[in-house]
Amino acid sequence: MKNKSKTKSPNGAPSLIRFDWAMKRLLRQKANFTVLEGFLSVLLDEKIKIINIKESESNKSSVDDKFNRVDILVENSFGELLIIEMQNNEEVDYFLRMLYGVSKAITEHISEGEPYSKVRKVYHINIVYFRLGQGKDYVYHGVTEFRGIHHHDLLQLTDDQKTFFASENRKNVNEVKDLHPEYYILCVKDFDNVAKDSLDEWMYYMKNNDIPEGFTAPGLEEAKKYLQFDKLSEQEKIDYLHHVKQRLYEQNSIDTATMKGHFEGRAEGLVEGRAEGLVDGKVIGRTEEKENVVINSHKAGFPIENISIATELTPEQIIEILKRHGLI
Repeated sequence: MKNKSKTKSPNGAPSLIRFDWAMKRLLRQKANFTVLEGFLSVLLDEKIKIINIKESESNKSSVDDKFNRVDILVENSFGELLIIEMQNNEEVDYFLRMLYGVSKAITEHISEGEPYSKVRKVYHINIVYFRLGQGKDYVYHGVTEFRGIHHHDLLQLTDDQKTFFASENRKNVNEVKDLHPEYYILCVKDFDNVAKDSLDEWMYYMKNNDIPEGFTAPGLEEAKKYLQFDKLSEQEKIDYLHHVKQRLYEQNSIDTATMKGHFEGRAEGLVEGRAEGLVDGKVIGRTEEKENVVINSHKAGFPIENISIATELTPEQIIEILKRHGLI
C-alpha cells in the first residue's frame, strides 16, 4: 500500500494531533469513543463497544509533564477492562510496570468478599516509542497458558467449567487463557511505514501523525474528523503546542545525554592517544544531534523557518536532511 506524503494546515501546524494528546484530552469524551472503538476492534479482531472510560492519574495535565506517559482504563460492553498506555521514553523496568498495572486494575475492580468468578478479564495494550526488549516484530501478543512438563500438553477447561463461566456472563471462555490477562505491545518506532493491513494503518498514524488517503481501518475516518488541529479551541491549541514542544524538549534532552555519553567515551580514547578519533566523533555527534532536532521538529509539525532558527541551519540544509530521510 502506497502512502502519500503528509499534509499540514496552512499555518504550518500539523493537520492531525498526536494520538497521546488525543487520549489525554479528547478521546475520553463520549462523542469521540468511536475513534478508540475502531482501534481496539482492529487490534483485538472483534467488535468493541466502549461503555465507560475511567479517570487515570496520568491523564491530569501538568506544566511539568516530564517524560510523559498517558494511560486510560476502558470498560467494554462485556465488563472487560482494557488498559491503553502510551510511553514515550525508555524505562528499563517497563515489563514489571505492565504487570503492576494489570494487577492493580484487577484488585481495584473486585470487592472484598466477592467470589473469584467476579475477577475481570483485563487487556493491557502498550504503545511504546522506544525499543522494548529484543525482537524482530513490531506488534507482540502475550497470554497465559499452562503446559505439562512431562507430556507437554496444554491444560484445558472442563465442560463444567465452561458452563459455569458462561453462566457468569463472561465472553468466549473456551480456554484457561481466556480468563487471564492478555498483553499487547506495539513498538511504534520499529514499524517500517508500509501499511499492509488495518493495524498497520493505525501504526502509521501513531508513528507519523498522519492518515494518508486510502486508509480504511475502523476508527481512522473518525480520527481524521475529530482530531484535526484546526478544530481545537484556542486554549486547546495553546495546550497542544506546549505539549509538542515539551515532547521535543524531552527527546532532545535524551539525545543530548546520549551524545554526551558518547563524547565522554571518546574522551577516554583521547587519553589513550586517539585524539583524531575524538575530534571526528565530536563533529559527527554535533551533526547527528542537529539532524535529530530537524527530524523531530518536522514530525511535530514545526515550520522550516522555526527549525532554521533553532538549529542555525539554512532552510536549504534542512530540506536536504528531510529529503535524505524520506520525510518530504
